[in-house]
Amino acid sequence: MTIDLEALYIDLHRHPELSFQETRTAGIAAQHLRDLGLEVEEGVGVTGVVGLLANGDGPTVWLRADMDALPVEEQTGLPYASTATGIDPSGTTVPVMHACGHDMHVTAMIGAVERLVATRAEWSGTLVILIQPAEEYGAGARAMLDAGILDRYPKPDIVLGQHVTPLPAGIIGVRSGTQMAASDGLTVTLHGRGGHGSRPHTTIDPVVMAAATVMRLQTIASRETDPQGVAVVTVGSIHAGLKNNIIPTEATLELSLRYPDDASRAAVLASVERIVRAEALASGAEQEPDIRTDHTLPPTINDADAVARVTSAFQRELGETAVIDPGMITGSEDVSWFARDAGAPLVFWFWGGVDPATFAAATANDTVAHDIPTNHSPLYAPEIHPTIEVGVTALATAAREFLD
Repeated sequence: MTIDLEALYIDLHRHPELSFQETRTAGIAAQHLRDLGLEVEEGVGVTGVVGLLANGDGPTVWLRADMDALPVEEQTGLPYASTATGIDPSGTTVPVMHACGHDMHVTAMIGAVERLVATRAEWSGTLVILIQPAEEYGAGARAMLDAGILDRYPKPDIVLGQHVTPLPAGIIGVRSGTQMAASDGLTVTLHGRGGHGSRPHTTIDPVVMAAATVMRLQTIASRETDPQGVAVVTVGSIHAGLKNNIIPTEATLELSLRYPDDASRAAVLASVERIVRAEALASGAEQEPDIRTDHTLPPTINDADAVARVTSAFQRELGETAVIDPGMITGSEDVSWFARDAGAPLVFWFWGGVDPATFAAATANDTVAHDIPTNHSPLYAPEIHPTIEVGVTALATAAREFLD
């Protein structure tokens, strides 16, 4: 019986789950893998799923898809839009949406496995399927590895993965070398002295300290980084105070940092620390700020030889013009932990999910940034077709390239 992938995608989109809470999604994926004849283990790295298909002698290919959603309120207006809520790590009830396309990733993975199972007489080797939690926390791959999957499953000869993105549907974006940036997530706590809003002279105001820090941090990219280089410093969250007439005792900033290599990372981290501590000193802070690293992700580096093979295979299946070099993406991923820990090559690519006519019109009008919602937007949702079909074809094609 053929799996209805459109129905699967719509169901997953309607029922998103936050990182490390993906129990329903994991259960659905696990059941499909079992129905396709794979050996399945659940609860790997909290909510992860591993599927195993041994099909004779030959290479071992690991295929990975992530499955978590984001605390975003969907505004697409689609008939299958999410109205789900969840509880975030702070205990707050938040809206939940598949604003990064991980529902499409799981759907394409199930379709690719179905195709590979149907053609198993044509290839020999071992497939290890990873349905990964908590990519948005940068923690899910590490959790699955720490759960011992390299000890319990055949080690990969290649690790493959993909991500849907705002490219025209039918287009694949892949490059050798650094495909995605390295990243750190930091939490900075600035300590002041609280007091009454009418008597600011008796306080050390952490809100003003935070405002000055945010502005100064922007100069790392604009004034300290070579214009031909890459550095992103984003302050994505500021929390301070509970009432307009109370100056709080502290302010918290959450930072997202991106860079292409270890040298750039060291430079940006040093600049962040220098600025945070200097602004606290300039404000007269009586306590040093706290700087905590919440996650670290390495750059996603594609193996050149493997990329050449995958690119040729994609061109045979999808057409010579279907594959482009998207350049280095400043977003970050944790997929490379699988390849790094295993000492295996990695190929990670992007596939388009935007209606080609819509994308062409926006390109002609120079309004792509305005008119084409990107990942993490409340308006983001890939076109169902042919995004599913291309995602299935890409993943199955890449796997077959490395299976005997």
